[in-house]
Amino acid sequence: MANLLTASGGSLIRRVDCIRVELLVFHANDSCSLQVFDILRKDSPEALRKLVPICGDITLPELGISAADRRLLVESVSVVFHSAATVKFDEALKLSVAMNIVGTKRLVQLCHKMAKLEALVHVSTAYCNCNREDVSELVYPPPADPEKIIQCVEWMDEDLLDSITPKLIGNRPNTYTFTKALAEHVLVEQSGSLPVAIVRPSIVTAAWKEPIPGWVDNLNGPTGMIAGAGKGVLRTILCHRDLVADLVPVDVAINLMISVAWHTATARPNNIIVYNCTSGGVNPIRWRDVETLGYRYLLKNPYKDVIWYPGGSFKSTRLVNTACVLAFHLAPAYFIDFLATIAGKKPIMVRVQKKLQRAVSCLEFFTTHEWRFANDNVCRLLDRLSPQDRKTFDFDLVPLDWEDYLEKYVLGTRQFILKEDPATFPAARRHLRKMYWIHKATQLLTVVVFWRVLMLRSQTARSIWYALLGMVMRLARMIPLNRP
Repeated sequence: MANLLTASGGSLIRRVDCIRVELLVFHANDSCSLQVFDILRKDSPEALRKLVPICGDITLPELGISAADRRLLVESVSVVFHSAATVKFDEALKLSVAMNIVGTKRLVQLCHKMAKLEALVHVSTAYCNCNREDVSELVYPPPADPEKIIQCVEWMDEDLLDSITPKLIGNRPNTYTFTKALAEHVLVEQSGSLPVAIVRPSIVTAAWKEPIPGWVDNLNGPTGMIAGAGKGVLRTILCHRDLVADLVPVDVAINLMISVAWHTATARPNNIIVYNCTSGGVNPIRWRDVETLGYRYLLKNPYKDVIWYPGGSFKSTRLVNTACVLAFHLAPAYFIDFLATIAGKKPIMVRVQKKLQRAVSCLEFFTTHEWRFANDNVCRLLDRLSPQDRKTFDFDLVPLDWEDYLEKYVLGTRQFILKEDPATFPAARRHLRKMYWIHKATQLLTVVVFWRVLMLRSQTARSIWYALLGMVMRLARMIPLNRP
């Protein structure tokens, strides 16, 4: 029995025993050296022997797979997990269509040739229907005709396509959600009698349990926010605190995918079943809790060589957030780069801040809106699992302790994204204390300078200042100074 996985999937490989996994990767020679396999190599080296890397490219005809490899896949694969996609929210429409729509179309064509195929699990996103407040577990009508969109990107040049992209995607916030919605329609139209299921995760975050708590391998979504806030360079985000932050640990999504493949292969449903892999309906956490707990654990477990003392807050209005971006992000970045230039060093902070702002702005739609995702199919599938399978492939989010999870998330970002050794904690805490006093001194200096400027320009301000000063002096004279 063999599986085809169209993405780097060390977590999935670790979770399944006694099978072989063909992994479609862009560079087969490098696949086993990726970070995602480090834990496998250390804790479960036999799992790597299950992995057969297949060199390909989902944007190329025939998926860029050689004739020999195609023959191997057609003859041996029984389960396909399709998670290859561009997940960049601001990706150019041409590449987003090529990967998310055309790539899905080509994969379905390959699956039709697999004689042993028992399940095709397509990984979509819960936000492909983000134009709706209530999202059921069904495939909605597409926002456009996929074939016409494919034709458009084939003959239009990049500049023209970029200029009309906002009109093409309509009420979708970005090309990612738009093309993932079209990909689901392509799957429905072209899968025919194939045993197909769709899994829609919401915001995928660090691992809850497997391979180890807090494991994460990319800066997407909240991970980038945690890293930026932990380093002190991210101090304001446009976010409505009272909305639900629909976070799903990556291992929960993986376990659901495996369970969906099992059910699809054994129950052989007559239609495509959709599974909304979300947390908001079963164990919600709100953005205000993410903010409070995140900063608490960033201060408890500081990152190495923070640029500034971690702080700031979510802002609910765009005007206030923009003002804070100018005051606390861009202005300090230009000042630091000015000092770096004088010192003969390469200025980088402005570039870092602009890149950070582009990334954060892509998340604003998801931190300022809320959805109600139905998850009846997920609940029914959980009930069908045996007690042992529920333990092995656990995707029940009800027992998840968000407070403990977010601390592990902060630590995982430190270890796996920033590559900071736990041995650096003592030095990091000393540096954090130093940055705290620098931060407080800067705040005091800012208040003094502001008040001084105000006094020079306002008679009222001077009167208030002298009145306060006189009050302080009178209070000081009332305090007994008798010494023993």
